[in-house]
Amino acid sequence: MPFVSRRYFLRSSAVLTGGLLTPPVPAFLTEQKPLRLGGPVFLNSDDPVELAREHRRLRYSAAYIPEVKLTDTARIDAIRKAFAEQNVIIAEVGAWVNMLDQDATRRAKNLAYVTERLALAEAVGALTCVNIAGSYNPTHWDGPDARNMSAQFFEETVENCRRIIDAVKPKRAKFALEMMGWSPPDGADAYLKFIRAIDRPAFGAHIDIANIINSPDRYYNNTALINDTFRKLGRWVVSAHAKDITGKDGHFTETMPGRGGMDYTTYLRNVTSLPQSVPLMLEHLRTAAEYDEARRYVIRKADEASIPLA
Repeated sequence: MPFVSRRYFLRSSAVLTGGLLTPPVPAFLTEQKPLRLGGPVFLNSDDPVELAREHRRLRYSAAYIPEVKLTDTARIDAIRKAFAEQNVIIAEVGAWVNMLDQDATRRAKNLAYVTERLALAEAVGALTCVNIAGSYNPTHWDGPDARNMSAQFFEETVENCRRIIDAVKPKRAKFALEMMGWSPPDGADAYLKFIRAIDRPAFGAHIDIANIINSPDRYYNNTALINDTFRKLGRWVVSAHAKDITGKDGHFTETMPGRGGMDYTTYLRNVTSLPQSVPLMLEHLRTAAEYDEARRYVIRKADEASIPLA
């Protein structure tokens, strides 16, 4: 598989708040795949068939898991069948709790919940169950804390991931950690350390470039950051989030795709140039109108790059 040198990345990826001076080059120079875009839907129905059709109406071919319990096997089967008939993959099962909670009872409860969510991902045929590693912050489950950069954080996260994966033993679904700006994995190199240490085939990589743009260097050179991230993590990537990042009052602020400085052409080309099909999921917006704006922007950028939708 041919790689592009870091020097070429830097030379070919000058960005001025998203404007490319030279054509972006994906880290994996393989045949371009159709883009599997996904996001939440705003439909007053819990019927799997109607939900799957609504995804298709919005030109989505990937989805977050609809509301369902692991014990409701009939609904799980109905979701799997309805979405497969529309060629909409279940991309992610979220498990958003603190796996490093300092209260032992809460931590045990949280780990049991994440284990159940991975089992649900396996049952419904989802690509991944995703959570953050957690935080030692005493008041915010995802907040900054100096101890998050410690060897203890790394070792306990490795043990948590192994424990969850070994309890479920998934054959298809992967467990992945979302990248974060204040705690590991905060980039590709940190993610590789987790992959090697966890040492489980069922552990995958989840890409969220907006989350790890946490310095001026990464912001203004995000084309190089995107290429480097996919070059290093490519074969492990199971899902990616579609957001953007902008500067506001001297701080970095998350925003919707198209309102920030991320090089979306390079992002889309990398997502669709991987050996495996990887969904790109919109998130963190408030209304259907906001998701429509973000969705239209991503589709327009895909069209400009001659990337079809799946």
